[in-house]
Amino acid sequence: MRCPLASDPLSPEETRRYARHLVLKGMGGRGQQALKAARVLVVGAGGLGSPVIAYLAGAGVGTLGIAEHDEIALSNLQRQVIHTSAGIGSGKAESARDFAAALNPHVAIRLHPQLTAANADAELAGYDIVLDGTDNLVTRRAVAAAAAKAGIPLVSGAVSMFDGQVTVFAPGGPGFDALYPIGADDADLPSCEATGILGPLTGVIGTLMAMEAIKLITSIGTPLIGRVLTYDSQGAHFSEFAF
Repeated sequence: MRCPLASDPLSPEETRRYARHLVLKGMGGRGQQALKAARVLVVGAGGLGSPVIAYLAGAGVGTLGIAEHDEIALSNLQRQVIHTSAGIGSGKAESARDFAAALNPHVAIRLHPQLTAANADAELAGYDIVLDGTDNLVTRRAVAAAAAKAGIPLVSGAVSMFDGQVTVFAPGGPGFDALYPIGADDADLPSCEATGILGPLTGVIGTLMAMEAIKLITSIGTPLIGRVLTYDSQGAHFSEFAF
């Protein structure tokens, strides 16, 4: 990905807040400055978006965009842990904003409407990286197409029942259609409402998505470009395949 521009120096409060990053070999001040300068868009503030938003805000991403149009329902709270019972019926985007702002006041938060094929290009403009945790192929294709057009990496996660996966689509690597054929349709995929989802599974995959974003931003490690990491929660087993 393109490196974020240099940001302002860390304040004394930020230095204390990010102390465990600053002493971490390979991260240090350079990595934390990259996080502070980064502009990241999270599409979806539900099961996967919740841990993504929590950990990216906690890590000190400078600008955090949240694209979500849904409202909080009681059945969400078993896995969408940044929302609360008091927020039922209110917007997830606003709830996510309030959570992130309370966790880290140094993060600038921008809210976006529902992403569609018609507005995705405009909504992704100005961001360095996008993470997609939505649950339908129409939105995921629109986000992937816009990310590819903008030349920015896309961290993509998915969950179903007891299993999940995460991968990265980036310039120069395999595209979205290499993993999800054009002929695939939402009708071919099981819905969360119909088959259920184990709550902590979304935490596992969402946290891995946040990890991939931080790796991309700071140039630490090897991102999952052209690789899919899968997790079987029943067998407590990770595996990987290339595509």
